[in-house]
Amino acid sequence: MTLTQQEESLIVAVRQLPPDEAGKVFLWAQQLREVAGTAPIQWSDSWTEEDLADATRASFNSIAESEPNGR
Repeated sequence: MTLTQQEESLIVAVRQLPPDEAGKVFLWAQQLREVAGTAPIQWSDSWTEEDLADATRASFNSIAESEPNGR
């Protein structure tokens, strides 16, 4: 498998994290993949305000769906 430069950079960054934190990053990546569905993933070294708003909204929705009362 050939990785892009952005993918290699991400792997290097994750490997520098403590194991528990790296696990959180991988869990988050899986959740993002589920949210994205078939939408293409665009790699970037920075986040736009729209990116941050989308990630925040998706996180809140995921938390709300996972709570027993659906709050």
